[in-house]
Amino acid sequence: MATIADPAVTTSAPRRPKSSLLHFVFRLFREKPLGAAGAVVFVLFLFCGIFADVLAPYGMNQIAPLKRLRPPSLDFPFGTDNLGRDMLSRCLYGAQLSVIIGFTAAGIATIVSTLIGIVSGYLGGRFDLILQRFVDAWMSFPSLIVLIVVVSVVGPGMPQIIVTLGLLFGIGGSRIIRSAVVSVRENMYVHAAQSTGASTFRVLWRHILPNVLPPVIVLFTTNVGGVILAESGLAFLGLGVPPPAPTWGGLLSGSGRTYMLQGPWLALAPGLCLTIVVYATNMFGDALRDLLDPRMRGSR
Repeated sequence: MATIADPAVTTSAPRRPKSSLLHFVFRLFREKPLGAAGAVVFVLFLFCGIFADVLAPYGMNQIAPLKRLRPPSLDFPFGTDNLGRDMLSRCLYGAQLSVIIGFTAAGIATIVSTLIGIVSGYLGGRFDLILQRFVDAWMSFPSLIVLIVVVSVVGPGMPQIIVTLGLLFGIGGSRIIRSAVVSVRENMYVHAAQSTGASTFRVLWRHILPNVLPPVIVLFTTNVGGVILAESGLAFLGLGVPPPAPTWGGLLSGSGRTYMLQGPWLALAPGLCLTIVVYATNMFGDALRDLLDPRMRGSR
């Protein structure tokens, strides 16, 4: 017997699929407002770092001895240092250096973590056991001590710091990727690919890597904040990018520490920039983790 279709169903227009990116942004602002605020600060930080040459009202080392140690004003929103240099301009150029160091070192760290984690988690067995003991031994050393020793041996400089921070964060972060790979490798589609004779590289590239991308993305965002904080710690100890490059840690350890009583804004300006950016980056990373991995969703 023929059935009569429901007119409400047959005449309704098909629903258009939502853009995945727009839908994700909407979820971010609706479910994780603190993470969304962190994302806005994160994008603002990127913008200031990329266009520091355009946004800075003065050169990063342009001195004006007659305007030394001026408090914050309309002409100098962040005040001036002991040589009359504009602190707002120096903080903007410091953001530029932080963008280069943070994203490059975090990218290296994410690649190292992904390579070690995928190979170790997929192969398993004795290879995984030996490699993870090496990772455990590496993580047992205090990170700041390792950084100080390595930079003291190879010397300060941006390339050395980027590579050192990338390896330091990459080896330690590989355990996060490994745990995701261990759960993914037991799925049916992986066993099906193995049963058809797919090579190890193809299984890793086509089946394992796409399904562990969410923790990889989260690891990258959290590494950015950690790298910026670690580089600032090195610069504060005099082992970071050598002057006159105005890194935030260098501003804190230089004029900020020497003239803290005469001009407290010299330490407050780079300190607040560093605190806000690292906090916003961590909040954004936590929100991405909760949204991309359903098993780790926190309370809304």
